[in-house]
Amino acid sequence: MANVKRVERPLSPHLQIYRPQLTSIVSILTRITGNALIVGVMLAVWWLLAAATSPEYFATANAVATSWFGDLVFTGSAWAVWYHYLAGLRHLYFDAGKGLDIPTAEKLGWGIIIGSVVLTALTVILVQ
Repeated sequence: MANVKRVERPLSPHLQIYRPQLTSIVSILTRITGNALIVGVMLAVWWLLAAATSPEYFATANAVATSWFGDLVFTGSAWAVWYHYLAGLRHLYFDAGKGLDIPTAEKLGWGIIIGSVVLTALTVILVQ
């Protein structure tokens, strides 16, 4: 015990050698979509407050909300809602102790990604 030779190693995998996995990307996207929904909510709240303030202010807010930028924000928010919803269902499934093996977790990850895109497309088609 007198002469213990210590090896200098990193405590965790370095980003240059770590390969992101689908399950980690799905988890990170869940957090990002949850926070990104704030942008859509802020635009919608601004639009509603402008409607309650004055016709001139509402015209400005309505022009932004119905422009290409507003369409982009609201379409992105629709995708984020669907993605976050499906990821929440996946999380509940995991909490039940099911689907924790790697193949099932990856299938669920692809299901969330594909399902959110399909549901967003259906939402856009039905709303227009």
